[in-house]
Amino acid sequence: MEDWTQTLGAVPLLGIAAGAIALILVLVIRFKVHAFLTLVIVSLLTAIATGIPINQVANVLVGGFGSTLGSVALLVGLGAMLGRLVESSGGAKVLADKMVDIFGEKRAPFALGVASLLMGFPIFFDAGLVVMLPIVFAVARRMGGKNMLLYGITAAAAFSVMHVFVPPHPGPITATETYGADLGLVLLVGLVVVFPTWYVTGYLWAKFVNKRNPLNVLSIFGGIDDDQPTNPPRPRTVMLILALPLVLILMNTGLNSLRSIGVVNADDLWVQALTLIGTSAVALLISVLVAAFVLGKRRGVNGTALEKLIDTALGPICSVILITGAGGMFGGVLRTSGIGGALSDTLGDLGLPIIFAAYIIAVILRVAQGSATVALVTAAALVAPGVLAGDFNPLQIAAIVLATAAGSVFAGHVNDSGFWLVGRLMGMDVKTTLKVWTVQQALESVMGFLVVLVIYGIASVI
Repeated sequence: MEDWTQTLGAVPLLGIAAGAIALILVLVIRFKVHAFLTLVIVSLLTAIATGIPINQVANVLVGGFGSTLGSVALLVGLGAMLGRLVESSGGAKVLADKMVDIFGEKRAPFALGVASLLMGFPIFFDAGLVVMLPIVFAVARRMGGKNMLLYGITAAAAFSVMHVFVPPHPGPITATETYGADLGLVLLVGLVVVFPTWYVTGYLWAKFVNKRNPLNVLSIFGGIDDDQPTNPPRPRTVMLILALPLVLILMNTGLNSLRSIGVVNADDLWVQALTLIGTSAVALLISVLVAAFVLGKRRGVNGTALEKLIDTALGPICSVILITGAGGMFGGVLRTSGIGGALSDTLGDLGLPIIFAAYIIAVILRVAQGSATVALVTAAALVAPGVLAGDFNPLQIAAIVLATAAGSVFAGHVNDSGFWLVGRLMGMDVKTTLKVWTVQQALESVMGFLVVLVIYGIASVI
């Protein structure tokens, strides 16, 4: 918008920003307005309040929405398809069984947690939990005793950390796009963050709360054997399919690093071809096609049956994609209006490091309104101008992405759908769920942020 200049100062712009966030919280919490509608309404009102010309408001809103969905929707959709193919083939059960065989029955909770981490790469938190818990509980019942939380929380925390920190889940994907980070680097750093965070706040925390809250393993899922395919894939096949997109995306990151130091020539055809294959969307597309053949066609799922199977992956993610796009719309308004720049300048004057600002803003939004997606996209939109204007190296930007993601998971409680899902599936009352799951989410957030801070500190001196 070259023909318009913002005339409002930093104070009124920040006042409008505060009012916009307050309105988001009121609409979502008090009036139960859907997050998608809330973000669209607030984006429109914010654009008008900041003086963006009326004849340009629609272009700003649609531009922010479309630019976000252009990449996010593609990645989230392909990731959901990959997860559905793995899930429907019986891959989750064979992977869980293999992990128990490797680690032994005495370490079955740890083994099932590792299996959940692997399954959590392409599968969303709630879907992954519903898929894996029948398997996890069946193993737990065989082990006997009041050990539901040991098995259940270990698995639930695994899906949570993967959903929060690792692409192609919508949170880290959105923050990556908003901050202009390298997706492969975010993926690599996210994997580094995930395991220690899960081990401490998932596995060790589950052992701790299980001793203090011994609960019998529920039988609400019934048996699992009758629901499993008769010809499931081998565990090695499942792991190779899950590893394929990771390898391709990280190959792209490696090639970019080699090009930057002059080891390979960016004009060489083979470099361009491998770079294309390693592009996140193409890497996931290749993985979905391989999974469709190996887990679908080779197992006898062909034609219309395979098409319908893949189609079932798209329905559950529509709401997440629309909310993410609406968050991008809000971010577009914040950038165009100058609110983002005003916040960036204010944070600089206060001496508050960007990475702390991103985390704190995400924490406040998460606790206030419950949705991790809304917390993350709003915090990233507010902080992004400071990141884009700052002199940060790619590793620092990746760390800021994950710091924002860490803040977005803090202390999920009664206003978070995940709180009720975990509580219901594990038969906990509200008080127990608060003591077990809300505390786990807070610990996961803090632990993840501390690991990210270490990586950010390393990135600052190299």
